[in-house]
Amino acid sequence: MEQFLSALPATLIQGLIYALISLGVYITYSILDFPDLGVDGTFPLGAAVTAVLLTKGVSPWLTLPIAMGVGALAGLFTGFIHVRLKVRDLLAGIITMTALFSLNLQIAGSNLTIERATDTIFSSRAVLALCGDMTLTGRKILVSLVLVLAVKLGMDAYFRTKSGLLLRAVGDNASLVTTLAMDRGCVKILGLAISNALVALAGCIVCHENRSFSATMGTGQLVYGLAAVIIGISLAHAWSGGMERLTSCRKGILRILTHPAGTTAVIVGSILYKTCIQAAMSMGVPANMMKLVTALLFLLVLVLSGRKGEEIIRA
Repeated sequence: MEQFLSALPATLIQGLIYALISLGVYITYSILDFPDLGVDGTFPLGAAVTAVLLTKGVSPWLTLPIAMGVGALAGLFTGFIHVRLKVRDLLAGIITMTALFSLNLQIAGSNLTIERATDTIFSSRAVLALCGDMTLTGRKILVSLVLVLAVKLGMDAYFRTKSGLLLRAVGDNASLVTTLAMDRGCVKILGLAISNALVALAGCIVCHENRSFSATMGTGQLVYGLAAVIIGISLAHAWSGGMERLTSCRKGILRILTHPAGTTAVIVGSILYKTCIQAAMSMGVPANMMKLVTALLFLLVLVLSGRKGEEIIRA
């Protein structure tokens, strides 16, 4: 128990950072109804680009938009294959994932370590000036929280715009988009670009935190994102079951969690999922068994939530 409690700050950091993956997966699965397997390639792509840029002396804060840009290009590539070349969505994601694996190796090799003397977003002069004597762990929590909240608020605002409403309509009612004289293919490509930009951003921040890149670090990220989405949305739905018995305070909190964008619930799901993984590690599960634990936990989430098939994408 003591080991678990001592690891909670690191778990919170991981939950916040990986929430960006969950937000990206939320767009593709819950909104676009698109099984984008390219996520497993986009995540290390963001990390690979970041690692190379940091070793070249580029400003750590500049690596964030650059990583998002290359991630968006990967999403555009997937969307182009699916929409313009008429390749099925699942196969389009597999093609992108396979291509990105070789591209990542070309960019940064199989592994790349960043020297301790190199500044990251957690140790930059601006952060040190603002945080004062705060510990490195405290700075990581603060910076990660600010970045995730910025992305969440940006997504919430975007989903209220005309473009955001059209994006949501593509998954719910594609014929409506056509009726409005809009190309639903272009809207879907835009959604994939946004999703992969967020996933690449997550890879970028993980690279800053770990000061390293590995070509295999993207394995299983889609499973993680899906599990976090389903956990968050399922909890929000379970809480809504007793709405008539809730106080006004709890109703207000519930309205935040079940916001049309669903972003808050997804972030909470990410943190809870990372907490479950950390609990398994604290109980002595070997590190080389964690992928198996992740798969079993995901299966358990699916069974308990009652979302075993097509209902996943409508969580």
